[in-house]
Amino acid sequence: MTLLLNTLYITTPETHLYKENETVVVKINREKRLQVPIHHLQAIVILGTAYVSPDLSRMCLERHVAITFLSERGRFLGRMEGPDASGAWLRRNQMEAHLDETRSLAIAKTLVKGKLANQRHVVQRAAREANEEEARELTDISARIEMIQKQVDRMETHDQVRGCEGEAAARYFEGFPFMVRQQRGDFPWGGRNRRPPKDAMNALLSFSYALLMGDCLAACQSVGLDPALGFLHAFRPGRPALALDLMESFRPLVADRLALGLVNNQQVRSKGFLVSESGAVEMDEETRKEVITAHQTRKAQVIRHPFLNQEIPWGLVLQLEARLLARHLRGDLEAFPPFHPRG
Repeated sequence: MTLLLNTLYITTPETHLYKENETVVVKINREKRLQVPIHHLQAIVILGTAYVSPDLSRMCLERHVAITFLSERGRFLGRMEGPDASGAWLRRNQMEAHLDETRSLAIAKTLVKGKLANQRHVVQRAAREANEEEARELTDISARIEMIQKQVDRMETHDQVRGCEGEAAARYFEGFPFMVRQQRGDFPWGGRNRRPPKDAMNALLSFSYALLMGDCLAACQSVGLDPALGFLHAFRPGRPALALDLMESFRPLVADRLALGLVNNQQVRSKGFLVSESGAVEMDEETRKEVITAHQTRKAQVIRHPFLNQEIPWGLVLQLEARLLARHLRGDLEAFPPFHPRG
């Protein structure tokens, strides 16, 4: 369990939550672990199974404290809130920002700059582990991404910002072969391809992005944001543009590093990838389970949040980013701080 941004996160299975006077009591194995005044909370987020007493549920509804339920893997299940909750106001603010060209463009720039900073973080980390020649290549790529990053603020339209993002992605993936340190012959890299992926590494990346996308969608829904109203990705019916926005900064840190780690640590092998009659490359069931397990294990790892300066599990980072974005849209934060690790 963790208390962050006036939100109580329950991550331990079979936790029991009760009402005691005007407080929320958290018990694990019948032992009281935490007691929080209800007026200190804006929301409770439960990952996995937990018992919430009827009295506590009623108090939360009366005090406008939303209770969100997620599966053990982070899939959004539902959200319980009272009739006068602030969700409608948040979505109205989100819509106004979505339609306001200046505000929307400012958030889009922030998202792209965050993604480029995280791409550089991954490239620089790989450079420290590479041989001298490949380290020079990766250092040069990092410098070129930094130049593009500095240009983002000067862009005047969403298309120009997306152009910067696309150019940086091209440079970033040029360095991908140098980040694969093991099994290079089994996981050759000829560039990013998808719909469908044509090689094992691209199949691994696409599946990793799908897992990340599910987490981003759940984060938006758990906070009460409309996943369809984004700022970087254009609105299209049925497209979760905001979840895609939130995902951008985390592609390098979560999905790319997951794929690279699985290959470099030889946790997945080329024999686990099958070529269909159409030419698409797919993972077999065993490999898919290995990727899912690694993704869930990563969520349990602890990292220091750069904005909050608190240690939290990776599994809560996206939840916090969505909540910080919601605070910005409400006017509680002057700017939305994208996640970028230190060091």
